[in-house]
Amino acid sequence: MRVVLASNNAKKLAELQRLFAALPIEFVTQGSLGIPEAEEPHLTFVENALAKARHAAAAAGCAAIADDSGLCVDALGGAPGVVSAHYATVVLPAAADREAQRAVQDAANNALLLERLQGQADRRASFVSTLVALRHADDPQPLIAFGRWQGEILDAPRGEAGFGYDPLMFIPSLGRSVAQMPADEKSRRSHRALAAYDMLALMRAHWLA
Repeated sequence: MRVVLASNNAKKLAELQRLFAALPIEFVTQGSLGIPEAEEPHLTFVENALAKARHAAAAAGCAAIADDSGLCVDALGGAPGVVSAHYATVVLPAAADREAQRAVQDAANNALLLERLQGQADRRASFVSTLVALRHADDPQPLIAFGRWQGEILDAPRGEAGFGYDPLMFIPSLGRSVAQMPADEKSRRSHRALAAYDMLALMRAHWLA
């Protein structure tokens, strides 16, 4: 079975490809097929993931899987939520490549989060991931999997690995931030990994049985 990964985020794609390597499925990226990114106008992760999967499935004419994920901070009423990737308004350097632009956006997002949490005693937060898989664009039975990784927001970044809010997300049970973890450990423990384990079981039961 051929499945399109509905994302153009290189690091997210690499993570998802590692997580689904055990399945007898050929994964291709939507970017390699010339499929542009879908609009994400919705207020919930599940609605946006469904929109992205449906868009990719329709354009590719085959099955698709999409992830919508972000950071939800208790003291901010769940923000940044679905706008996690573009939480801060920033002018991106036009000449820079996509990953360089993402690094600028990530730094601005982290700075804004720390500003809005200044003086807050409650630092609880969760990384949330929703995966949606469709056999075709009109599939009435999407597979939906969820993952939630709970932690606390630090007062300052720690660690050099990962991306996004990883340097600010501290996991108390592990005693370090997500950005202080090796990539293989993050792949085993993350919100996206938890959603992927759920999705693996769903695919085996409903698509590959």
